Amino acid sequence: MTTRSNRVGVQHYATRLGSYDEMQVGPEDALPHWQKLLAALVRLGPKGLERCHREAGRLLRENGVTYNTYDDPQGVLRPWQLDPVPLLVSRDEWQQIEAGLTQRAELLNLILADLYGEQKLLRQGLLPLELIYAHAGFQRAAVGARFPGERPLVLYAANLARGPEGRMWVVDDRTQAPSGAGYALENRTVMTRILPGLMREFQAHRLGGFFRSLRSGLAQIAPHNRDDPRVVVLTSGPLNETYFEHAYLASFLGYPLAQGDDLLVRDGRVWLKSLEGLQQIDVILRRLDDAYCDPLELRSDSLLGVPGLMEAARRGHVAIANPVGSSILENPALLPFLPGISRQLLGEELRLPSVATWWCGQPHERDFVLENLDKLVIKPIHRTPRRYAIFGSTLDKRGLELWRAHIRAKPHMYVGQEEVGFSTIPSLDEGEIVSRHAILRTFVVAGEQGYRAMPGGLARIAPRQDDLSVSEHEGGVSKDTWVLATPEEVRESRFAAAGQGGAARPLTGPLPSRAADNLFWVGRYAERAEGTARLIRTLLAKLGEELEFDAPTDTVVLNALLQGLTHMTCTYPGFVGKGGAGRLAKPQGEIMSLLLNPQKVGSLPDTLQAFGRSAFTVRDLWSSDAWHVVDDIQQEWRQARGYCQIESSGPCQDYLDQLLIRLVAFSGLTSESMAHDPGWLLLEIGRRLERGLTTISLLRATVVAAWHDAAAAQIIEAVLASTESLMTFRRRYRSSHTLEALIELLVLDEKHPRALAYQLRKLRNHINALPQSDAGARLSPSGKIILDAYTMVQLSDSEKLVVHVDEDGDYAALERLLSTVWERLFQLSEALTQTYFSHAQGPRQMAPTRREEEL
Repeated sequence: MTTRSNRVGVQHYATRLGSYDEMQVGPEDALPHWQKLLAALVRLGPKGLERCHREAGRLLRENGVTYNTYDDPQGVLRPWQLDPVPLLVSRDEWQQIEAGLTQRAELLNLILADLYGEQKLLRQGLLPLELIYAHAGFQRAAVGARFPGERPLVLYAANLARGPEGRMWVVDDRTQAPSGAGYALENRTVMTRILPGLMREFQAHRLGGFFRSLRSGLAQIAPHNRDDPRVVVLTSGPLNETYFEHAYLASFLGYPLAQGDDLLVRDGRVWLKSLEGLQQIDVILRRLDDAYCDPLELRSDSLLGVPGLMEAARRGHVAIANPVGSSILENPALLPFLPGISRQLLGEELRLPSVATWWCGQPHERDFVLENLDKLVIKPIHRTPRRYAIFGSTLDKRGLELWRAHIRAKPHMYVGQEEVGFSTIPSLDEGEIVSRHAILRTFVVAGEQGYRAMPGGLARIAPRQDDLSVSEHEGGVSKDTWVLATPEEVRESRFAAAGQGGAARPLTGPLPSRAADNLFWVGRYAERAEGTARLIRTLLAKLGEELEFDAPTDTVVLNALLQGLTHMTCTYPGFVGKGGAGRLAKPQGEIMSLLLNPQKVGSLPDTLQAFGRSAFTVRDLWSSDAWHVVDDIQQEWRQARGYCQIESSGPCQDYLDQLLIRLVAFSGLTSESMAHDPGWLLLEIGRRLERGLTTISLLRATVVAAWHDAAAAQIIEAVLASTESLMTFRRRYRSSHTLEALIELLVLDEKHPRALAYQLRKLRNHINALPQSDAGARLSPSGKIILDAYTMVQLSDSEKLVVHVDEDGDYAALERLLSTVWERLFQLSEALTQTYFSHAQGPRQMAPTRREEEL
């Protein structure tokens, strides 16, 4: 049942009977700060609210904010959703919540240190042995490890919900790699864009201080170089559900983003494999689950971790935040024991109570759970993505008996929890303010002066009014949380931010080899897509001319270009292999496949997908404008499949025009917004190398053959148009469409950005500027290869290249030059990979762990 309120100026706001509503204190009375907010929202009106909602969605999409899900019909990369109506928390209530959160963080920190240290809690009977040792999060390899600093639990998160009586409860704790802080910061960034006046009016606490404390906390646990420690963010990679946040935090904090293969352990220390060589790491901010961190001592099948990491941590040469093994604190069976432990360790009662929990490992509690199963929530003590909470109220008789059997078989592996009816908060739904059940994830960080809570958090609401559960996996929507501050507190936070000054030191860290590899391929894929798009655009125009006039010469020219497209994209057989003659007679189907089919390897959308994946993997390295262009490119090619038709080339050419503008914009933005460091050099090397290869492919397929004059002139013009060189050619050579002139411009001219010689000169300069592993060597292997290719082109003469036609009807010298340079460019790619991108094979565990044998 619901009750409705009209007095607040929102016509259809309905609260749920039996649930506490954050806005209302009575059936028709709103709290003062909520009344003020709703009045402002009413002034905006339904259209204004919807406009804010759409703008928030646009900003989040352009910023690449996603939450990855693996069984979502929307796809793996699901756009992040933000409700523009914030959750308001009064200053007085927040002070109580903050005190409870910091106390709880201190308590969990002490429990963590004890469980992997002296284990007094187990010996004194404050915690049952089975509760700890049966939990998959207890890592025996971490017992006796030296945890760094006084507060090794650097980052902590708690999910809070308010029960029907209005009291705030801790639903569960997140300690191993708590996610959400980055999303909360991005939500705040978007809210300041869509409702800037409202933000100023409400004086919400800023979030920047929390992240400054995080940097400080990481420095405090560093075993070396505390004034300037080398920190990396360890991620499992772009398929992780919160990879956006990994990249976002790495960029915001100024730390390199690394995967397991980017790190190695040598002499008991952790090193980052970078372009500059091995760099010792002091602190790892991990976003990786415990069991996957070290395949030598934990899960042997893990391909995500760093072999030997646990040994390096035991020796005290690297600090890990949070320490491996901290997921034991996420065990819901701990909750009923926390009040007693708090009295023992802190001498205090818990300020924030936990949701009522019964661990079935105790006879009395087990019997209570079995008798009341239909009223409780059943949880395994170890959380997994696909098996976490079962609501007894949703089970039929057979389901209840099945779960009773599970619990009787292994009672110590389950808990029963009270089914808490989460409070409701105002939310936007199709222009109206409605109530939705909500949960608030709050964050705490260890700083120099103790624990500090983020003044806000990540609120999530149920997708529908009658949904009681709130989960991002099930389509939950996020909200920004505004903790209201006084003007004095706002001024103090501004002064604190300003006081972080002093002598500025560069925060740019070394570039991991994996990131360098991806930058190289971003450059290659971007250039490959541009070359393919330009040639397809030329072909569509030529195809229209051939269909209109049906001249034999046009057919010859069109066929040469079509075969050139197959060679350039390597989409064999295409127009040259088996069935090629039939496709040449009716080329539209193959062209449209290359234009729109993402399943066809080498097609334009396949290349653009690869470009997007590589760019996403190094998301932390792009400026916001550059990422907007990447996102636009991905959106555009998906939309093009809906309006590009084989019957009409006009929409297809319009799409290609827009795509080329965006690809050129990306090139310009990276050139003007990225520091010209080794990462940028490799991006440029990839671009120049690919442009050299595509230019050679096009030239070998079109102008190497000795055509008659009429066909040669048309082919030369089409090649010039496809390489964005036609205007330059006409200005320089007027109406002289000779092959020698084409070779001078597209092969030998070192000043023309589309010429082969220009690419080779740029490659030589960029390669010589890269860090060299052997400082005493005069030329690296890559340097020798590119010097050979560059010299070969420099020594060539356009007239001599087209003097002799061989028995196949080709200009032999020109074919020999182009094929040799092609081989050198491929050799260059291999040499760069061996020097800068190759990763050593990590050691593997030879025997399974005891837990694997048990499973």
